Amino acid sequence: MARSALGKRGLAARLHGRQSPPNVHSTIWARRGPDAPFGESQLQPVSFPEATDRALGTVTQRFVVAYDYAVTFTRALFDPTNPTLVDALARREPLKCHRCLVFVDDGVLAGRPDLRAEIELYAGTHADRMQLVAPVTTVPGGEVIKTELTHIERIHEAIWRHHVDRHAYVIAIGGGAVLDAVGLAAATAHRGVRHVRVPTTVLAQNDSGVGVKNAVNVYGLKNFAGTFAPPWAVLNDLDFLETLPARERVAGLAEAVKVALIRDGDFFGWLQANADALATFEREATAYMVRRSAELHLHQIAHGGDPFETGSARPLDFGHWSAHKLEGLTKHRLRHGEAVAIGIALDTRYSVLHGLLPEGADEAVAALLEHLGFALWHPALLRLDAEGEPAILLGLRDFQEHLGGELTVTLLEALGRGVEVHHIDPDLVMAAARWLKARQGD
Repeated sequence: MARSALGKRGLAARLHGRQSPPNVHSTIWARRGPDAPFGESQLQPVSFPEATDRALGTVTQRFVVAYDYAVTFTRALFDPTNPTLVDALARREPLKCHRCLVFVDDGVLAGRPDLRAEIELYAGTHADRMQLVAPVTTVPGGEVIKTELTHIERIHEAIWRHHVDRHAYVIAIGGGAVLDAVGLAAATAHRGVRHVRVPTTVLAQNDSGVGVKNAVNVYGLKNFAGTFAPPWAVLNDLDFLETLPARERVAGLAEAVKVALIRDGDFFGWLQANADALATFEREATAYMVRRSAELHLHQIAHGGDPFETGSARPLDFGHWSAHKLEGLTKHRLRHGEAVAIGIALDTRYSVLHGLLPEGADEAVAALLEHLGFALWHPALLRLDAEGEPAILLGLRDFQEHLGGELTVTLLEALGRGVEVHHIDPDLVMAAARWLKARQGD
């Protein structure tokens, strides 16, 4: 049968409204049903209003994605009798053998040279539930992996070469920098493959490793390139902490002090009462500190109202605006936790100078940090840039630019309660820095 109404030119004209005068209806044609034989008798006209201007309307898309992941505290994670890892892999597909690509921090292997063999024995013991698609891969630990993008490319290449898909797993074992870098690679390969974190430092277990962010450093900026990508699971094996150098163990305590100061005054009091046990790395005190810090961090992410930081506030980054700048100014000779401790002391003193905290509160915070083993002064705090301005103040610009919007910095209105402010007085910042220098006796 002839199809004069549906010739190519006629159809195109109808679709573009060329045969319709303004302010009337255009017509397109549709079949009656998916099984009807093709023919003009089976076609029905469908009308729609003709737009009279360029405003064709808006369709609002809105949906909610629920995230859930387990943060498990355990010991001897790779003991074949410990089911924690295979249970995490199998939580949605219990009858499947799960393919896994494992990356390990070279610093962790230095402290536990038998770890590679332990992982292979564990996988072999649970061969019905997990499979290593390649030998355990070593990656550099510390800021090196976050500042040389070739490492991200190599992780991507390994994911591609071993055919790791969105139902397989990338497992990262290491400190916060390794979790960040491997997490970024996992989040961007195939638009996101399942990622299991095994944090091995105090800072990663009690703070960064349990969160939803990953990033690497580009253009001299801390965490410039990254994503928000909740992990599949976080497995905190407290035994890893016992092989850390003392400096690394101390560094992670800063994040516990931070989260206590902004969210839990009772926990801050517990840290003061147990400072000796924490400073000497007593097992039970360390285990409680890690767990309570992680719980507070997780609660903020889930209930703070902005888990992916779409606004301008970052309450969990109390003390971090200056800490990130200090890391860069010292070329990362200061560990992240060491810089955070200085940033906490600086912003606590600023809170006193600004009238938010009473005198003496700053001394209590500084005394606890020093008791735990931190030095609270570094000459970079007073270093001047090429224009003769304090270089540390550029950290405020970087901090604001990272999120965009209004400058929002968390200060303290009580020991255990943070408050957001939108202006920082540079003179008070430098007065706080000089206070830290004076306390140091330099």
